[in-house]
Amino acid sequence: MDILLVDGYNIIGAWPELIRLKNKDLSAARDLLIEKMAEYQAYTGYRVIVVFDAHYVQGMEKKIKNYKVEVIFTRENETADERIEKMAIELNDRRTQIHVATSDFTEQWAIFGQGALRKSARELLTEINVIEKKIEKSVKGIQKKQPASKIPLTEEMAEIFEKWRRGDK
Repeated sequence: MDILLVDGYNIIGAWPELIRLKNKDLSAARDLLIEKMAEYQAYTGYRVIVVFDAHYVQGMEKKIKNYKVEVIFTRENETADERIEKMAIELNDRRTQIHVATSDFTEQWAIFGQGALRKSARELLTEINVIEKKIEKSVKGIQKKQPASKIPLTEEMAEIFEKWRRGDK
């Protein structure tokens, strides 16, 4: 199984669309990141866990599931980096490959030591864009295959029905 651990605020601070949104509404930027991670999870089959630092959301640690993405807000005085490092150790076994999405250089070296692979924010964004294009292409293909009517009609019959619909004789 592949698991993607995402440093939420690091990614928000690195993707142009999320930076613009964050400057207006941080929670909307978080929600959009989670939506994009849900598409990633659905397309790749990875288990996706997004970790946000507690210093933006005060209080106790909070875990929620949004779509099929696990979202963790760390407890106070715990950084997302610390939590991701712990999780990389806890989740790592022979059957699991851990990937960590962050552009934090220090974090990248720490997770290498845990046997995890890293994805920079730019690499993840490129992957997301490719996945979105593939999904869009697939949806368009499905829409083209669907007949305009539920009952297959010849051109001649379709013209007759169209004349009736318009009131022509």
